[in-house]
Amino acid sequence: MKVILVNGSPHRKGCTYTGLCEVEKVLNEQGIETEIFQLGVLPLMGCAGCGQCAKTLRCFEEDAVNEFLEKAEKADGFVFGTAVHFASATGFITSFMDRVFCSKGSLFRFKPAAAIVSCRRGGASSTFDMMNKYFTISQMPVVSARYWNMIHGNTPEEVREDEEGMLNMRDLGRNMAWMLKCIEAGKNAGVALPEDEPMKRTNFIR
Repeated sequence: MKVILVNGSPHRKGCTYTGLCEVEKVLNEQGIETEIFQLGVLPLMGCAGCGQCAKTLRCFEEDAVNEFLEKAEKADGFVFGTAVHFASATGFITSFMDRVFCSKGSLFRFKPAAAIVSCRRGGASSTFDMMNKYFTISQMPVVSARYWNMIHGNTPEEVREDEEGMLNMRDLGRNMAWMLKCIEAGKNAGVALPEDEPMKRTNFIR
């Protein structure tokens, strides 16, 4: 079993990375393979809404999105991390997730996911809500901890001093490992995945 942890902060080894590493450490202790996927600082185009990816499950723009989708196809779970910019997710990860999830639900259906957010002081709750919407529209089980998955600090050193936040990251790692093992046990026991009804799209303007 493998979990991909996405660092959506422009800082390669900053506060968001510090939180992801704490989750990763526990996943590894539980026997789960991991990979941290760095978005970096190269510009990422937003979703053009062209619909091409509904047929190919890939984006026409060749960048980090398609690199991630290749990995996502083989992964069993995901943790997406972001810093808080103006009480919202970073522009990098917003463009990234818009394109990753648009018309590609089959790649993520029933794979557990979680979001973590890192902030100096405020804006964590609104960012956390925003991130989780990508998962719930894609039929992904959302992994929780005993508190919302947020860490506080202006430097990695300050984040490590956020004892409650770091405890929450470890809880998240344990809960993700448990859910993955439960899903695997269900598969081995012959429990079938739920069947999808044909989609019926309705508009609210008649």
